[in-house]
Amino acid sequence: MSKRNIVIIPGDGIGPEITAAVINVIEASGAEIAWVEHDAGLAALDKGRDVLPDETLEAIKEYKIALKGPCTTPIGEGFTSVNVKLRKTLDLYAAVRPVRNLPGVITRFRNVDIVIIRENTEGLYSGVENVVSPGVVMSMKVATERACSRISHWAFEYARHRHRKKITVLHKANIMKLTDGLFIRKSKEASRDYGDINYEEIIIDAGCMKLVQDPALFDMLLLENLYGDLISDLCAGLVGGLGVVPGANIGDREAVFEAVHGSAPDIAGKGVANPLALLMSGVMMLNHLADNEGREDFRACAERIKNAYNDALQEGERTRDLGGKLGTMEFADVLIKRMNHTSV
Repeated sequence: MSKRNIVIIPGDGIGPEITAAVINVIEASGAEIAWVEHDAGLAALDKGRDVLPDETLEAIKEYKIALKGPCTTPIGEGFTSVNVKLRKTLDLYAAVRPVRNLPGVITRFRNVDIVIIRENTEGLYSGVENVVSPGVVMSMKVATERACSRISHWAFEYARHRHRKKITVLHKANIMKLTDGLFIRKSKEASRDYGDINYEEIIIDAGCMKLVQDPALFDMLLLENLYGDLISDLCAGLVGGLGVVPGANIGDREAVFEAVHGSAPDIAGKGVANPLALLMSGVMMLNHLADNEGREDFRACAERIKNAYNDALQEGERTRDLGGKLGTMEFADVLIKRMNHTSV
């Protein structure tokens, strides 16, 4: 098969280290990829460019797919968040966060296997804020029929394709009757076209209680922007934290797969960062390309990588944050050896 051009954004802090490790693993899996490197975040600013350069955006538009390490946006200096600008400019309206227990990673919960689908473009994160009068400010929550409808249908299509059985919408429509009311109305309308998938609605405060009581009650969660941001991190905590969950932002044309944790500048350059979250995002990316471009060779590579890290974690070959002794590249080398052994 021909090589697939994919934009790679190493990011900041630990980003370049974990990105290098992930590239090594993905290439060792046999995936035919030509990496096209571009900058964002502090790495771009240090070169005198914008926090999200036009060249980076144009490359993603050209190649349709990007894998992104954690990027830092300077706080309080007037810079727009890299992630927010990516989502708005490319209309990446569906944030996808699969959360599951990993072998050998011991947490308080078992049998967690949840996919969080978050509407990514509006809600309170629309950034519409005003000073009403001295000492009084207002933030406006935006909801449109178009955005509510498309994320709902997208979630049900995802559920059907991934053989998921139930979608739960978490909302606060008892208080925000217009905005959250519109969200659940469009979700319910979408559900009527998918009789094979169970549908339920739960007020979000009750839903949070149920999540920490028994997360196995849930299969897929569908939420508006702010709720999805909060709940996806909460669910990550059920399985070991942001270092063991992948993430993606997907639109009708482009998709950006990313590590959802921070750039951790305090450990940058020490070779101890865990590359697993970015690697799992890379596995999502390979499966996405298989689904949307017919690259079944990529699906096989994704399965090879997934089996390697599942087996390694189960047998105690882990980075320090997960109770092991391996560094960033050492962990990558372990996975590569496992894949090479399996392919013999």
